Formats: sequence, structure tokens, C-alpha cells
Amino acid sequence: MDFLRSLWNGSISFGLVNIPIKLYTAASNSDIKFNYLHSVCHTPIKYRKTCPNCDIEVDDSEIVKGYEFQRGKYVIMENAELEAIAPEKSRSIDILDFVRLKDIDPVYFNRTYYLQPADTGAKAYFLLKQAMVEKEQIAIAKIVIRSKENLAAIRVYKRGLALETMFYPAEIRAINALFDSEEEPVANERELNMAMALIDNLTTKFQPDQYINEYQNLLMQTIEKKVAGEHVVPAAAPAPAGKIIDLMAALEASVEATGAGSKGSLKRATKAKAEEIS
Repeated sequence: MDFLRSLWNGSISFGLVNIPIKLYTAASNSDIKFNYLHSVCHTPIKYRKTCPNCDIEVDDSEIVKGYEFQRGKYVIMENAELEAIAPEKSRSIDILDFVRLKDIDPVYFNRTYYLQPADTGAKAYFLLKQAMVEKEQIAIAKIVIRSKENLAAIRVYKRGLALETMFYPAEIRAINALFDSEEEPVANERELNMAMALIDNLTTKFQPDQYINEYQNLLMQTIEKKVAGEHVVPAAAPAPAGKIIDLMAALEASVEATGAGSKGSLKRATKAKAEEIS
């Protein structure tokens, strides 16, 4: 992986120990991006900031930040007011606590970064790493990135340390709002055993290299063909799926398709699965 430059330089504050580090983005978005063009002349479309009330284009110097506290009513926040309450532009990752990774629900994790020790911090960096391995703990910390205060987790990742920015509890939406007060439907023993058998058939060791973004690969192949002047033939439409209205029938078909350990059989079965299971 090519790391162009560090995103953030600072130190990990571990008690009275400061460990100089550099922070790098661990992953990059590989989505294929498109520009919006005018269909007549293929010129890229420009987006202008306009005021619909004054019917004029507005310069950046005339734009202020407003918070809508009631529909159509705003309180204006001046830059000086925002700067006065902005988090201190600290260059320190302050460790607050140590916890077990399994105690953190993945919903809290946001984005992953790698932490690289600076030349003078290597010994303390790897000491912290080794101690975390021995204690089977990860660190909860705070870090300011681009003027935003982030909750974060520092954990051992392969040969080094990784930092995961986290959502604060107030940012996590409550899932209970999606469900009514009625009790969950209870599956009978046969249905439950069949569902667990299906899980057993599909259980394997996680090997991330086997998961491929098939749509992106096909999209890139299509683009390359068009660049080369080749005619692109649309893919055949999938056959309409039938309806399976019996849950046990769907489970039995799925277990049978995966019983020999064939993921391909499952994919074929999935294409013909029910539009609706009740």
C-alpha cells in the first residue's frame, strides 16, 4: 500500500509518557466516480451558490452559518463564536481508559487509521503494543482531527497499532424505534434447528480476499470497452423469482443447496429465492 503522507502528526499521551506518532488513513474509497456533463456538448456541469429569495448568485464572503431551531427560523453563528468554543488544536491522543474490545459494539466504530511511531518513539510505541497484547485490552482516547473532537479506540493491529474513530452514544440511533411493542414471533423447534443447520453449512474462517466488488469490476470492464470503442452488450435480465410462501420450504432448500459445502449452489439458489417469505 502506498502511503503518500501522514494525515496527522502528534503523540499518544499514555500517563506521563508521550509517544510521537504519525497517523495515516487505513482504507481508501475505491468507488468509481463520474462527472456530470451536459448531454448536448459533454461539458462538465458547474454548480453555483444562489439565493432563491434575491435571485442572485452569492459570493462566499456573503455566506454565513445558521442553525434552524424552528422551521424557517435560524440563529446565526459568527466565525469568531465558533472559534471561541472550538476544541483545542491539540497534537495529543489522550488515552482515557482501557477496555476489552469485545465489550464495544461495532456500531460505535467509524473510520480506521494506522499509527506509525516516529523515530524517537519506537521503543515506547512497541512497549504499549506489547502491554496491550498481554492485558488483552484496547485504549479509549480522544483526538482532535480537522477541528473536530473524536472519541477513538486504539487497538493492536498486526505489526502495529490502529486507531478507530468512534461515534458518541448520543450519535447512535435507537433501534427499538423500528419495532412495535409486540413480542417477537417464536419459531418452532424444527425451524430453529433448520436455521442453525444452515448457519453451520455456511460457517467458515474469515478470508477477506475472497470477497470482491463484482459490480465495480463489471463497471470498470464496461468503461474500458467503451474507451476502446467496443460495443457494449447489455447483460441478460435475470429470470423472475418465484414465490416461496413456506418458511420451512425455504430453509430446507437452502440447507440442501449448502449441504455439500458449495457456495456456488447457494448463489444459484439465492437467485431463485422467494420475493416474499412469510
